[in-house]
Amino acid sequence: IPLSELCGRVLAEDVHAPFNVPGHDNSAMDGFACRAADLSAEKESVLRIVGDAFAGSPFVGAFQSGECVKIMTGAVLPPQADIVIPKEETHSAGEGMVAISPRPRKAGMNTRQAGEDLRRGEAALTRGVLMGPAEVGLLGSLGFAEAKARRKLRVAHFSTGDELRTAGETLKEGEVYDSNRRTIGAMLSRMGVEAMDLGIVRDDRAVLASAFDRAAEWADAIITSGGASVGEADFIREVLAERGEALFWKVAMRPGRPLAYGKVRGADFFGLPGNPVSVMVCFCQFVRAALWKRAGRVGGEEVPMFAATAAEDLRKAPGRMEFQRGILSRNESGEWEARSTGDQGSGILSSMTRANCFIVLEEERGKVKAGEKILVQPFEGIL
Repeated sequence: IPLSELCGRVLAEDVHAPFNVPGHDNSAMDGFACRAADLSAEKESVLRIVGDAFAGSPFVGAFQSGECVKIMTGAVLPPQADIVIPKEETHSAGEGMVAISPRPRKAGMNTRQAGEDLRRGEAALTRGVLMGPAEVGLLGSLGFAEAKARRKLRVAHFSTGDELRTAGETLKEGEVYDSNRRTIGAMLSRMGVEAMDLGIVRDDRAVLASAFDRAAEWADAIITSGGASVGEADFIREVLAERGEALFWKVAMRPGRPLAYGKVRGADFFGLPGNPVSVMVCFCQFVRAALWKRAGRVGGEEVPMFAATAAEDLRKAPGRMEFQRGILSRNESGEWEARSTGDQGSGILSSMTRANCFIVLEEERGKVKAGEKILVQPFEGIL
């Protein structure tokens, strides 16, 4: 894959440095390259300037004790030099001379050693890393124009339910516009997968079976929303039993209890609930990590959490882990605190637009008092 298209892809093989990085000892500062032995910690040291060294244009020649070279950041360090004195620590001592302020110094200061970033033959990037701007830039610095990447993961998704309508259609009593397909599609887009939107599938066993067959022919993973509970019109369980296997149907969490997982002809199947907030919570907590694993990514699947303080009382009953929508901010003391967005109903999608984190409350936990420690998961990076 060309480097210009590599960001967001999973690297398919290790990439080794073809040379040392940096390729030579060089200066980390604008200043003067000299010998540490010529400098005094008690009084000014006056040295003669015998040449210049610029990035891409090194000093040619040699210098003796009591001499130095004016050097720019990134320029090759002359072989005789073992230290660089920043320009701010010097002043002119007459034509062709520089005075260096007294202070304790040691060899190696303000220099970069050849190979201190990467040694020739060392693995610069390893198979399975998700390529971001830094990784792409690193390959560019090593002279690579392209690299091998894993094929984009193929994910088919559709919504189920006779009550669903798409944008532009007129709603009748009891009907709603389908938001879940749009939400899932957007979350998949953020992950950079290749998605197939199969639309809205009616609550009809034959139609549902046809949708599963079409998805399984192409996809590595299949995601549905709705139809994963135990209602009379929920046919997903029956169709899945015919064309694959179900591994679990419920999770002790809120929202998102009716979450299903199974296999359909080698494809991973995720049956998400019908409520829009539940869809997003289940995707973040289960689907995202599984898709990255299937895509070949190594590391980075786990959603980070950290401790914060509850800014207000939070309602919670023991028995299920809860992912409440929260607003994370710093208080007057500079500490992180989180408050609820309000009503935590699983159908209130607007709560996700007001939130910037999940407040994660453990299964056995009950009501939370203001000031107690809680765990939070910031949305940044996962939504």
